[in-house]
Amino acid sequence: MFEMIFASAIRALPVFLLHMGVTLAILLLGVLVYMWFTPHHETRLLREGNVAAATSFGSAVVGLALPLAVCLARSVNVPDIVVWGIVALVVQLATFFVMSFIFKDLSNRIENGDMAAAITLASTKLGVAAINAAAISG
Repeated sequence: MFEMIFASAIRALPVFLLHMGVTLAILLLGVLVYMWFTPHHETRLLREGNVAAATSFGSAVVGLALPLAVCLARSVNVPDIVVWGIVALVVQLATFFVMSFIFKDLSNRIENGDMAAAITLASTKLGVAAINAAAISG
């Protein structure tokens, strides 16, 4: 019985590696695009030890990863993962920009280490990501 399970896992390994690799690549690209679109410079702020920026950035990573994880679990092929990965990125960017519209000085507050702004943004991004993941799951 173990031999059958092992043989099945070996046959499925290439598809697993492809889907996992594509999903991780989308996550990495999504994070880079997110960093490019946001007005504050996450890399510099993280190097400076800005906890508010780390909170905001970490929630962006998780906010992208949650819907991608659901997509990976439900997908049947690579184009499915790519399309929903793009949707997840657009939703996260939209969430950031809506919050920036509501709180006009959000980026400046994060740059200045304002944890109240960072936690509000992070909570919103994660909440929207959870809803996005549920919507992707159908």
